[in-house]
Amino acid sequence: MKTIAVTGGAGFIGSNFVYYLLSQARDCRIVVFDKLTYAGNLPNLRDALRTQRVVFEKGDIAEPGAVEGLYRRYRPQSVLNFAAESHVDRSIEGPEAFVRTNVLGTFQMLEGARRYFTSLKEGEKKRFRFLHVSTDEVYGSLGPTGAFRETTAYAPNSPYAATKAGADHLVRAYHETFGLPALLTNCSNNYGPYQFPEKLIPLMILNAMEGKPLPVYGDGKNVRDWLYVEDHCDALWRVLTKGRAGEKYNIGGNSEKTNLQVVESLCRQLEKALPAARNRALAEKGVRKYGQLVTFVKDRPGHDRRYAIDAGKIRKELKWRPRHAFDSGMEATVRWYLSHRDWCRKVQGGKYQRQRLGLLLKDKGARKGEK
Repeated sequence: MKTIAVTGGAGFIGSNFVYYLLSQARDCRIVVFDKLTYAGNLPNLRDALRTQRVVFEKGDIAEPGAVEGLYRRYRPQSVLNFAAESHVDRSIEGPEAFVRTNVLGTFQMLEGARRYFTSLKEGEKKRFRFLHVSTDEVYGSLGPTGAFRETTAYAPNSPYAATKAGADHLVRAYHETFGLPALLTNCSNNYGPYQFPEKLIPLMILNAMEGKPLPVYGDGKNVRDWLYVEDHCDALWRVLTKGRAGEKYNIGGNSEKTNLQVVESLCRQLEKALPAARNRALAEKGVRKYGQLVTFVKDRPGHDRRYAIDAGKIRKELKWRPRHAFDSGMEATVRWYLSHRDWCRKVQGGKYQRQRLGLLLKDKGARKGEK
């Protein structure tokens, strides 16, 4: 039985990928390696850990000893690096953690992979793959037309995007310099089950259910391409098993939406699944429709205006395309959060209570009534 190591496997996309592997790749053992930060939670893996095929190892990808132990003890045939600090607002609030995990952590994973790879026999070397999962945010901001391609120059605008860009360059360098059979993917915005409620869609769903304001940054017209997480997992599996070492693949959902359109869509889906007229939290505040909760707030510093992905390469070479339309994916997502309120309460059990993050110091002071 081959072994696949999944770093960040207790996070949003990582945990979804673990479940995907359990259903699609029945001949593998899955080793989840996760630091269990606020966004990495063992409840995400509750059902997976009940099987004999999933092993959990707590560890930090920025710690060389922990990384060396991962390669030495489990001897994986494939490594997927999901582990990352990923929230733009948090990167504005505290960039250092992003540099440590996203840059230094990726470096340690690559160094560990390089040393491990050189110890393998020739047949094992041919089968080994290191897949680094990245973001379209490394490309910067688009105008009203065009789309990111694999050849688009990097122009990151947030500390988060800059650290992911740095990690991407390291992955490419380790392939070119050391011959490590690495692959790189850059995906658009994911949504679906197990996403921590700091991100737009789960944040809005939970706030709406509780009759709280739905804060939309700026004019709400910033555009993102949305990808249902299960489609992303399918694309990653194809890249891992059929992609060419040294290549990068853009993965997109072909679903460009403004932030305001996303919020309006989830309000419609909530109305079908939990009508506002039957929601006591709204009735107590005299709110008749979820859309009445939309509140425009000061924009995020350095907020990129538009992202769009050209996924032509992965579609042509690996025959992949998303199977979920945005509306059906949103309906499934809304219903998942409605039926997993215990999970929502558990993962928010710490200090985070869906307050806004990433405000500059002068904005925080103004909010407190300071000069």
